[in-house]
Amino acid sequence: MPALACCVDAAHAPPGYAFPAGDSSLPFPVPCSPGVPLSTTSTHTAAAASENSSAHWSPSLSAALYKIDGWGAPYFSVNSSGNVSAHPYGADTLPHQEIDLLKIVKKVSDPKWVGGLGLQLPVIVRLPDVLKNRLESLQSAFDFAIQSQVYEAHYQGVYPVKCNQDRFVVEDIVRFGSPFRFGLEAGSKPELLLAMSCLCKGNPEALLICNGFKDGEYISLALIARKLALNTVIVLEQEEEIDLVIELSKKMSIRPVVGVRAKLRTKHSGHFGSTSGEKGKFGLTTTQILRVVKKLEQAGMLDCFQLLHFHIGSQIPSTSLLADGVSEAAQIYCELVRLGARMQVIDIGGGLGIDYDGSKSGNSDLSVAYGLDEYALAVVQAVKFVCDRKNVKHPVICSESGRAIVSHHSILIFEAISSSSTSAASMTSYEMQYYLGALTEDARADYRNLTASAIRGEHEACLLYADQLKQSCIDQFKEGNIGMEQLAAVDALCELFYKTIGASDPVRTYHVNLSLFTSIPDFWGIGQLFPIVPIHRLDQRPGARGILSDLTCDSDGKIDKFIGGESSLPLHEIEGGGAGGNGGKYYLGMFLGGAYEEALGGIHNLFGGPSVVRVSQSDGPHSFLVTQAVPGPSCGDVLRVMQHEPELMYETLKHRVEEYCHHDEDSDDGDSDHGMGSIASLANSLASCFHNMPYLVAPCSVTAMNNSGFYYCNEDDYNAAADTSSCEDEK
Repeated sequence: MPALACCVDAAHAPPGYAFPAGDSSLPFPVPCSPGVPLSTTSTHTAAAASENSSAHWSPSLSAALYKIDGWGAPYFSVNSSGNVSAHPYGADTLPHQEIDLLKIVKKVSDPKWVGGLGLQLPVIVRLPDVLKNRLESLQSAFDFAIQSQVYEAHYQGVYPVKCNQDRFVVEDIVRFGSPFRFGLEAGSKPELLLAMSCLCKGNPEALLICNGFKDGEYISLALIARKLALNTVIVLEQEEEIDLVIELSKKMSIRPVVGVRAKLRTKHSGHFGSTSGEKGKFGLTTTQILRVVKKLEQAGMLDCFQLLHFHIGSQIPSTSLLADGVSEAAQIYCELVRLGARMQVIDIGGGLGIDYDGSKSGNSDLSVAYGLDEYALAVVQAVKFVCDRKNVKHPVICSESGRAIVSHHSILIFEAISSSSTSAASMTSYEMQYYLGALTEDARADYRNLTASAIRGEHEACLLYADQLKQSCIDQFKEGNIGMEQLAAVDALCELFYKTIGASDPVRTYHVNLSLFTSIPDFWGIGQLFPIVPIHRLDQRPGARGILSDLTCDSDGKIDKFIGGESSLPLHEIEGGGAGGNGGKYYLGMFLGGAYEEALGGIHNLFGGPSVVRVSQSDGPHSFLVTQAVPGPSCGDVLRVMQHEPELMYETLKHRVEEYCHHDEDSDDGDSDHGMGSIASLANSLASCFHNMPYLVAPCSVTAMNNSGFYYCNEDDYNAAADTSSCEDEK
């Protein structure tokens, strides 16, 4: 007998129901005993299967499923508890130095009265130890390549602050990079001011590279930086900028150091290659570079020309393409030496890619087919070969590898608060028979064809008749001929058939306490994919697949593409029904997002940025210290961004409360204290809403909240709590 035949049976009218005449013989698919909800058997079976399969699951299987060993190495892994751990020192991290991300979340989100910091999620966890390791690894890779190739100059990189302008990120890079003269790159006047201030505490030999389009004020500011003994280089992006440099340097009596950005012919075809090639947005052609040389020579300033810069594009996929571009640039460098420029530095720009999907492939924008060592070796070999052939002194090699430096050190952690699927609601066989009996004759004909096809095991016909039945009922519903109950019964019936023949859509929607536009804007803007993984319960087999839907009122506010070419993500059931359940919190982490996401994020729907914590490795009981904790922007903060005045808004609403609550106060039988208390409570609730973040707060946190139903403390309180926790962990 065909598999579907077991689903077809006849049903009798339940007591109290009166079927229309002639409809009691309507066949009905029954997967279980009459009177039992249709989904009960399958749900129990699935739950039992899931429980049984979890016994044969392990953290290592989760690591393979989510490709953590690919994109996460050497900074992330799954520990024996099934939680994601961070390795602050990369491959040199000892087992007792690993940091459990779930413990960080608990420390951050627990209320202060139980020893937590009381911050609201989502939260960005910064790991400055990882940042330091990335800098040291990059420097070590170039040092090794220079030594092995007998290269007669050194490497000193710069960090392009556009990747992440956060004060503490930039200050950390300057401090960590000081021993090897690591500098900064700016692309605008505010970034230049930021870089100047930070480099005052850096290595005096560190480069300050001034990129981007420039006006007189930008160039004057760069010249002032030169006057302040900062190792500043003005890189020309347009030919006209040289006239301003010459004019202002003479006017200010400050000798500049000048570089040019060359438009190379070398170009890669990926999304990030659009800035390279002859038609790239930035840089000068060889003809324009020759005119710059002539103008500097005429002004007696050719000795100021000391740097050549180029940029093939971000995420350079292979070392062969890299070497091709570097060779072309090195040839231009040697020609500039021949023309009399006092060249010192070749700046290879950005392009050092990272492996977002763990594939180590050069065929997509999500990965690269090399590591740090291979990248550095390709650069050094290419420059050395060209310079040796031209008998030119080896230049200092500079790179602007922002993405590769900051991506790994930042983790966005957020909560999935509920999940839903498109499956129809459960309905007993009696209920379904009753509602189906009220269908029109055409719909009942489609129904009979559907059941007949089921008996014969004709799956394609089942799908056809199920679709016809649904469409017929939708048309009848629009005309007002059937009610919602009949429509729901047909949906449940068709879903039953879909499940039986394996045509049901198993993908659920997980609702996350996050704004995609604020925290992961590159996904929405350019389709950039990031690794997204549950940070706990990885010792259990995921029992579902899902897409992620954010809080915004926007259809684009969802993540339905994932690394590995997947359109859904393996996920676990949310225990206790999601937020508000009995400890049923489900945390996800978005990794490798330390570059660009924070700077690009907007405030769509007035959702501000997440909270931020800095976490360093410690020898304390939990292996970490929270050295800084900053709450995310409050509702008042995001309102101010859009020119609103929260203080005036609050006063307006407070007066409204006093005006419209007098009626309640007058009806309190003379108990004026109760009436005044009600007004005060409403006013306090309004004030707290202005002070709290726009994101959702779990009802289960009510014991830690204030009178208005929210937990809130100001930034000083958070930092004080972080300092206290650091001392406690050290002890």
